[in-house]
Amino acid sequence: MLLKSFSYLSLLATSAAVMALPDLPEPVSNNAVASTSIRDKTYVMSATGLGPAKNSGAIHNKVWLHTLGEFGWTSLPAVPSQQRLAGRIGASAVALNNNFFIFGGRFVNNDGSVQTATDSYRLDPVTRRYTRLNDMPVPVDHAAAIPYQNRYIYLVSGWSDHGTVNLVQLFDNFTQRWSQATPYPGNPVFGLAGAIAANHLVVCDGVTVDYPKDQARELNRIAACWAGKLGSQPNSIAWQPISHPTGEARYRMAATTVTVNGEEMVAFIGGSHTPYALDGKGYAGQTAEPLAEVWLYAPLQQRWLKAADTEAVMDVRGVVEVNGHFYSLGGMLKQQEVTNKPIKHQINLLPE
Repeated sequence: MLLKSFSYLSLLATSAAVMALPDLPEPVSNNAVASTSIRDKTYVMSATGLGPAKNSGAIHNKVWLHTLGEFGWTSLPAVPSQQRLAGRIGASAVALNNNFFIFGGRFVNNDGSVQTATDSYRLDPVTRRYTRLNDMPVPVDHAAAIPYQNRYIYLVSGWSDHGTVNLVQLFDNFTQRWSQATPYPGNPVFGLAGAIAANHLVVCDGVTVDYPKDQARELNRIAACWAGKLGSQPNSIAWQPISHPTGEARYRMAATTVTVNGEEMVAFIGGSHTPYALDGKGYAGQTAEPLAEVWLYAPLQQRWLKAADTEAVMDVRGVVEVNGHFYSLGGMLKQQEVTNKPIKHQINLLPE
């Protein structure tokens, strides 16, 4: 009887180990991530990003794919580039209709100038082939990419070659066409985050560009949150400002849809209070550190709920859901350390 119990417990432990996400092949930050399940198989993807050297030469187009329950990650062909960009940061990835979609991103040249990618792709995790999508009307990077109804993808705000934009660009996967939705009413920003819960598109924060008279442009963080109610017409968004949870903006955090006590909510995870450059330090040389606080917004209640902290991480483009659990893949830890670790983020309510 004891032998049977021991064997059963060993089997459970082995099964849990098999289902855990393995470390990425190498440290990477600012990578686009997504997950999807097809015919009882779950696929997790990391695409593009920044290596541990944290300079322009460390920006890459590498793609890794993990099949849950299998060992390690598989290297896929690099994300293509019509502009022959050596890599991308700030790309956006979502899973939709059993495929991964990779949008935009930017390359930083040795002189510090940036070039926003014009091309985007669909990646089939089964055949592992890319299909080029119709180009975004306005190419952007560090936008918030948000899937809806397993058909549409919203790209909210972001950085273009000429500055930040207030556009909400809508891709229809059925028609393969782009259109414009109701513009984002807040300050146009990049490095924002957002997700959809209970038919409300909730986005927060980011960095805007200001142009003081007779002075060099300034990058300033914006503490602002908006909720856009979605109806029968996906291009129509009824935006309304909502209270900010802390009054202090965050940069390059992740957002995801979660279900808490049977109710859809939006969780914001990670990020930093300090806008920063490739090296993870603020634009004025100050230290940027990751945050552990989780923000949780309930659209149906129109309020923020208290949630427990999680492990601190910044420079994340998203989180993936695997078997009901949420993970960031890579990113920067304390002292701007680029990691290859998947970090499990528990979403736990705290007493009011």
